[in-house]
Amino acid sequence: MATAPSLIPELDDIVNHGTAQKRAEAISRISDLFLQGAAHFETRHVALFDDILMGLIPSTEMSTRADLAERLSTLANAPPTVVNQLVHEDEIRIAGPLLTHSPLLDEPTLIDIARMKGQSHLAAISERAALSPLVTDVILRRGDRDVVRAVARNAGAKFSDSGYSGLVKRAADDGMLALAVGQREDISAHSLKELLSKSVDIVRRRLFDIAKPKQRAAINMAMIEISSAPNAQLVKRDFAPAQRAILILHRNGELNEAAILNFARNHQYEEAVAAISALSGVRLSTVDRLVVGDRYDPILILGRAIGLEWGTVRALIVLRLGPGKVPSPPDIEEARVNFERLSATTAQRVLAFWRAREGNKPA
Repeated sequence: MATAPSLIPELDDIVNHGTAQKRAEAISRISDLFLQGAAHFETRHVALFDDILMGLIPSTEMSTRADLAERLSTLANAPPTVVNQLVHEDEIRIAGPLLTHSPLLDEPTLIDIARMKGQSHLAAISERAALSPLVTDVILRRGDRDVVRAVARNAGAKFSDSGYSGLVKRAADDGMLALAVGQREDISAHSLKELLSKSVDIVRRRLFDIAKPKQRAAINMAMIEISSAPNAQLVKRDFAPAQRAILILHRNGELNEAAILNFARNHQYEEAVAAISALSGVRLSTVDRLVVGDRYDPILILGRAIGLEWGTVRALIVLRLGPGKVPSPPDIEEARVNFERLSATTAQRVLAFWRAREGNKPA
């Protein structure tokens, strides 16, 4: 601490009369000094830095406070009053690093901020290495779609029984959330069964494909109980009849957008995928994998590349969910906007990449 007093004589003048630039420079110098010796400081040393920095923080520019928050975000012995001041800021560039990383934030503080602040703060909290059920309960109650998806993907987040019920309920209309929840190793057999019973077939198959072996067994067991069939399993689709039907349409000159739209509206998944494969030149297995993926983007690309209108593309998006299911309004609006922005040239380039990649793989 021998160098700390050398800063103190000029601090009173900077605190009382210093410009924002002078304050910023002082904060930078003092935080540098703190970071250099943080590993060896005792409580009284930390308290000294806490007092000094708290005298400088008021009236400083946002960028200065954001830089200080970033520097202190991972320190277990960071000045506690300073951290508490910064983490309660409305500006996410200041509060965010601390909300995500600071080991000084206890459960009551996280709950308080989660209750008061907006979605960006909730998103930052959702990325913490560990979250208690009391915190995730608040996040699930107040979080938007992206926040809930983020916390569901966080392996360090723990959920109460009511929290899992809320996740399953929201996942019924959100395939990406269903995939995140279904892959969690701490999901109970009851919650997994409920999740699968409310999910459409395409989400079930996708979840089965990406799940780890232990989770696959749990999924199959849940599906057996749901269907009450002793040998029920998640099986691959048979595209052979569809391919024969598409070949006949092609020979008759009837393989066109109208045919694809008809397949989609009648929930003829295999025929729709086979038709897209034939028109795009992309292998059927690849089209199937792309369509049932986590996002709608491949459908948008395929549709734009082969010249489909938005109405047909929308029908294909609905098709992947299954009968009686529709995407949430935000999801379908986001897909429409992205489709309109997507150029045919860009879509064709992606298609060419998919074909080239297929050429390097065995049929």
